[in-house]
Amino acid sequence: MQGCFLGCLGNLVFHITGRVLCQLEPCGAVEVDQAVQAAKQAFGHWSKMSGMERARIMIEAARIIESRTNEIVEMEVVNNGKSITEARVDVDCSRLCIEYYAGLAGTLAGQHVQLPGGSFAYTRREPLGVCVGIGAWNFPFQIATWKSAPALACGNAMVFKPSPVTPVTAVMLAEIYAKAGVPEGLFNVVQGGQETGSILCHHPDVAKVSFTGSVPTGQKIMAMASKGIKPVTLELGGKSPLLIFEDSDLENAVKGALMANFLSQGQVCNNGTRVFVQKAILPEFVEEVVKRTRAIEIGDPLLESTRMGPLVNRPHLNKVLSFVDQAKKEGATVLCGGEPYVPSDSKLNNVFSHFVMVLQTISPCNCTDEMTCVKEEIFGPVMSVLPFETEEEVLQRANDTTLGLAGGVFTRDVMRAHRVVEQLKAGFCSINNYNIIPVEVPFGGFKMSGIGRENGQVTIEHYSQLKTVFVEMGDVDSLF
Repeated sequence: MQGCFLGCLGNLVFHITGRVLCQLEPCGAVEVDQAVQAAKQAFGHWSKMSGMERARIMIEAARIIESRTNEIVEMEVVNNGKSITEARVDVDCSRLCIEYYAGLAGTLAGQHVQLPGGSFAYTRREPLGVCVGIGAWNFPFQIATWKSAPALACGNAMVFKPSPVTPVTAVMLAEIYAKAGVPEGLFNVVQGGQETGSILCHHPDVAKVSFTGSVPTGQKIMAMASKGIKPVTLELGGKSPLLIFEDSDLENAVKGALMANFLSQGQVCNNGTRVFVQKAILPEFVEEVVKRTRAIEIGDPLLESTRMGPLVNRPHLNKVLSFVDQAKKEGATVLCGGEPYVPSDSKLNNVFSHFVMVLQTISPCNCTDEMTCVKEEIFGPVMSVLPFETEEEVLQRANDTTLGLAGGVFTRDVMRAHRVVEQLKAGFCSINNYNIIPVEVPFGGFKMSGIGRENGQVTIEHYSQLKTVFVEMGDVDSLF
């Protein structure tokens, strides 16, 4: 039961050239139940192992990932379309994630509380059982490790459903865990879309659901999990602000804005797509951003020189382009890009295209914060540049959103930097950099951007439950 249920009908999986790689059959109720029951059986053995025993197996999984890095990286590029340079970073971060939680596996402990009369109480941190992980298509392999590593470290089993758009590399992770020595069935991969996810969320033997994806889908998952009072971790969308003050190091601010918008073709939930720039430096900032944007190497993502590959598929490209068209209609000025990219390499003629765009909003008559491109998550390489004058003004505008995943500030004033991030209503904030997310620190959002955290030590609390035990050392003092 370890691994993936594959079929030859159903969802098509495409290569970056548009060629069909394989066909997958979505898992139904029978296959999902098989996966859950296998995980439940494996949980019985895994949960009884010591943390150090689990850690040794997880360390071996990390070692296998390191030894197979090139293979996994190339498949991730084919799976998703991101550049091979970025995919290499993703795979290495995945290895580090497993190593990090392997290190925490042996540290799980409770607390002793001394009480009057020699009585005492203690707490135990216990695993939940079979957890479900539902991944997104922008970081397929990395998200699978972000969810499985803390779950396994705490003694849980996991059934993981990758996005049907990028189903391949999660299966490789299942193979790696199996080879490292986890019990058969402990980490299972099931393929499918919304219906498969619904079956997983409603399954009575599932103890927890962790989901990464859109806000509407997250709302549905939360509602489904609530029927069984199951805890959820939701890492959802964002429309994050990046605040660049006039005293910033302009070189770093420009590089930070590019990283905040164009990483993984702009398909990153925490991207800082609302770039607020203080008016004094706006012309210089825009000029430099446009120059560097035009210089981005676009092409075959398997080439080391490529810095931006294709968007994940044609429907998503069309969706992003529709946002661009709407922005133009509402008065935004396109400074560069805006059209589907035509590759010079003939083998990429059928590619699902790529393009880069900067939308500038300079004057009130040109664009406002109420524009669709500024308010809604585009999930593509589209940067909106907005001017501001005062700190108070920009903070009000930055927080004027129902989302709150991330935020950033560039300034040389250390007092301003901390003052501003304190007031940003976002779960992950950066000072003088952006899109740096070490596995050692928690990641997650405020407001409609999610519940719970991934990464960091706090995630142990989201994959375990606390039991309190009271011990009486004297006679019972009864009122009856």
